[in-house]
Amino acid sequence: MDPLSVNGRHIVGQSGRRVLLRGTCIGGWMNLENFILGFPGSEEALRCRMTEAHGERTAAFFFDRLLDYVFAEEDIDFIRSCGATAIRIPINYRHFESDAAPFRYVEKGFDRLAQIVERCSAHGLYVILDLHACQGWQNPDWHSDNASQLSLLWYDRLYQDRFVGLWEELARRYTGNAAVAGYDLINEPVTNARWGRRAYHHAPDWQALNALYRRTVAAIRRIDPDHIIILEGDYYGSRFDGLEPPFSENLVYSFHDYRPACFGAGAGPGMGDREEWGLANQRESFLSSEAHLFAERHLVPLFAGEFGAATSESSEETAFRLRALGDQMGIFDEFGIHWTSWTYKDIGVMGWVQLLPNTSYLETIRPVTRLKQDLAVDSWMTWLAPTPVKMKVFELADMIEGALADEAIQTEEYRALLAQAVLSGYVALLMQPAYASCFGGLSEDRLDHVLRSFALSQCRPHGQMIELVKKHLNSGRASVGK
Repeated sequence: MDPLSVNGRHIVGQSGRRVLLRGTCIGGWMNLENFILGFPGSEEALRCRMTEAHGERTAAFFFDRLLDYVFAEEDIDFIRSCGATAIRIPINYRHFESDAAPFRYVEKGFDRLAQIVERCSAHGLYVILDLHACQGWQNPDWHSDNASQLSLLWYDRLYQDRFVGLWEELARRYTGNAAVAGYDLINEPVTNARWGRRAYHHAPDWQALNALYRRTVAAIRRIDPDHIIILEGDYYGSRFDGLEPPFSENLVYSFHDYRPACFGAGAGPGMGDREEWGLANQRESFLSSEAHLFAERHLVPLFAGEFGAATSESSEETAFRLRALGDQMGIFDEFGIHWTSWTYKDIGVMGWVQLLPNTSYLETIRPVTRLKQDLAVDSWMTWLAPTPVKMKVFELADMIEGALADEAIQTEEYRALLAQAVLSGYVALLMQPAYASCFGGLSEDRLDHVLRSFALSQCRPHGQMIELVKKHLNSGRASVGK
């Protein structure tokens, strides 16, 4: 494969020809996510509950088979057949390093990753390595494998040393490997949240972010002088105003862009009605975004590392959401934005490919998925109808707000954040033994059969989404070829 580098605003191959990196994220693979796979809570806590319930051998077998089936060579072939040029692989540091043995690296994790990189190379598909869950947690949310909701990476030297050390180890293993398009250093950083997330009005700690970026890039460059390094904006990839200008060669800047219209009306506090998010408004929002303005100011490539649309049981609602997603992709076409959508495969939320409803896995965990829905444990899914439990949490939020009488507390935001802390945090952890018990008494053969539900042959591509994705993957290739 052609080694990539940055030339002004473009990513280019050795000949200088422009390359557009576009494809999807392999969420839920080497960083397990609850809504993608159907379990409650965080990955590390779940692994502990599974070990307690079934013993080390069975738990290890369960997670190994899960990873085997969630993403395999047949998936690579399918993604490439859609016209993708790249995939972004979210990884959890715990697959490569144990908290009990800092700086001692786990070959099993590196071997699994290396196997996939090799297979992607054989299919002509670039890989972006994305450190999605960092030592000490870079943000307070579940997707950084964070059960504490604290974000300590930014203020703890040992966590930072381990973070830099892991990137040095990855650089040693992938320097000169052209199949790796680049290193996405930190997924969705949220600085200034060492005590958790308290408001949507975020005040970035730019000194902490810039210092860690500079240190990590310098450490990688001493080992690997050539690979592209991707830097994300603060506050989940949305804030760029205080980010330092480019300070090294081959830097690409990444933003995440989840549009309310792609998730239904009122998808999130203060986001307004879906009709406000037509093409014109989406375009204006992009043009005024800190990410776009940063790229214009410094003439650097821009990469939309995550965006997507939730599917719905309503065909009308799904059509609206996908139309909004198509508008968004059209804007990316217009401005030559590199992108990887979120996500490739899941149990039926927003994947390119989704499990069949009657598969063994979904039937096995049905009691838990129903309970998750009743308790609104995936509370970030604000487009879903509110449940009685969630409304009670909102009532509690209103009572607390009234007692505090603090004008800085915004009702809608506080409700959402309290619901996330209580339901997605505390209640989700309480539910993990119930998930583990779903697999009680199953032999390894039976577990293998259940987890085979994640194999591509047991899934169905979301036809409308795949059609839309193919259209914009092909239009992107055509525009580069002009």
